[in-house]
Amino acid sequence: MIGDPHFSPARLRRARIAIAAVFCVHGAVTGSFATRIPWIQDHAGLGAGTLGLALAAPAVGAALAMPLAGRINHRFGARPALRGLLALWTLSLVLPSLAPNLPALCLVLFVYGATAGMSDVAMNALGVETENRLGRSIMSSLHGMWSVGALLGSAAGAVAAHTGVDARLHHLVAALVLTAAGLVAVQGVLDLRSADEAPAPPHFAMPPKSALLIGAVGFCAVFAEGASLDWSAVYLRDVLDTDAGLAAASTTAFALTMAVARLVGDRVVDRFGPVRTVRAGGVLATLGGLLVVGVRHPAAALAGFGLIGLGIAVVVPLAFAAAGRSGPAPAQAIAGVATITYTSGLIAPSAIGAVADATSLVVSFALVTLLASALVVGASVLGRKPPVGQSGGGITGQAGPAGRDEPADIRP
Repeated sequence: MIGDPHFSPARLRRARIAIAAVFCVHGAVTGSFATRIPWIQDHAGLGAGTLGLALAAPAVGAALAMPLAGRINHRFGARPALRGLLALWTLSLVLPSLAPNLPALCLVLFVYGATAGMSDVAMNALGVETENRLGRSIMSSLHGMWSVGALLGSAAGAVAAHTGVDARLHHLVAALVLTAAGLVAVQGVLDLRSADEAPAPPHFAMPPKSALLIGAVGFCAVFAEGASLDWSAVYLRDVLDTDAGLAAASTTAFALTMAVARLVGDRVVDRFGPVRTVRAGGVLATLGGLLVVGVRHPAAALAGFGLIGLGIAVVVPLAFAAAGRSGPAPAQAIAGVATITYTSGLIAPSAIGAVADATSLVVSFALVTLLASALVVGASVLGRKPPVGQSGGGITGQAGPAGRDEPADIRP
């Protein structure tokens, strides 16, 4: 990428705030959509099974479209690419509530997921670049801001649903507001463009080898996340025979510890480095899983799900950061890691259900515990330096100090 690599400290601080706002806007779209799924289900006349089929379409669209993001970044530059892709994502919020039947809903959710995935890659690539220039970890807090946006979007959606607002009107207003907010936020991010002599990435490419091991670590974390979010309440209700309120509290405990850990995780990463942080997180998540499957008591299960959320919270942000430093094509590597993690999120809920049908939910969460323990072993790949001759520091290829497994050099 071209442009001055030595941005002033004030400019970098503004860029960090701007990219954090972008993450918040992205999360708010997801939260706004999720709260109106029951309305969309009724409007399209779907049963539980057909709704589940439709809700797989976003993950498929994202997985297929994310590899295109690197080409778009190269063609238009980081800021214009993010501006366009984020606007497509926010505006796509209006589509699902307009779908009258299953085929239409699957189609629009495919588009919805494709725009989500491409904008996700673009903002993470720019987040990694901002982190590298700052010289300290910010990816965990950026993903924490995504969680904040999702909470804000879901809160507004809950109010709209409670007051009986038509989802078509709700999503139209939300899309317009979030598009405007996103366009304002993007104005403050770093403006980076590819050098004229830089080779263009392919229109569609499989994840590079450098992303596969990093993606495997992210796969374990996202699998545990998807399983816990979707099945923790069912576990407490069916295995531990708790009431609905206490069962729902398990999901709240998990989501809350994840959000808080992401918001404060950068300080831990700067102090101990990504490898030690993920290794410690893997230990916490494993202990949480052992509490869930071994103690068989509601209090232990609540504590266990909280520990799982705490342990895996920063893994995906650090996986994206490591991908951005892993080779000469950071956007392509980030797209590869994102594709693997999205796939994990897609298969986790159904895999847990399949294992539970064949055995029990206890065995299902024993599998989650096993994958959490794999983080302890796999954490080392997040601290690997790029091969000799390859710069691995984000969009411009500058090495970022936060990639070392030691306290990062915090620059003013």
